[in-house]
Order: sequence, then C-alpha cells, then structure tokens
Amino acid sequence: MWRIGEEVHLDADEARGGTTLNVVRYVLLTSLVLAVLAMSAIWIGRALSDRPAHEPVTAEEHALGG
Repeated sequence: MWRIGEEVHLDADEARGGTTLNVVRYVLLTSLVLAVLAMSAIWIGRALSDRPAHEPVTAEEHALGG
C-alpha cells in the first residue's frame, strides 16, 4: 500500500484480501471433461448394443420387424 497525496493505492492481493487460486477454471474444465466422457460412453455403448445382425435384411423384413 502506498499513498500519493490523499489517494491510497493497493495491490490486487491487498484489495482482494487474498490470492487468486483460479479454482473455478479447474472445476469447469473437470466438469467438461467428465461430461464428454459420459456422453461418449453412452454413445459408444448404445452403438455396440445396436449392431446389425450378421445376415443382411431386406426392406420387407425390416418393415415387418424381422
């Protein structure tokens, strides 16, 4: 802290009362990564479970549910 005339000048840490840890940045990054991993796992799992049969199906068989 220093004074110039009647003005009081403070450093950012003094005015804030502490230091900046940037915790929000890490929480948002972690949340984004977890969301992408969860959505990818769901998408890949669903794609693997819905694999087509080994034999080709005609349009008529598909329409009849076969």
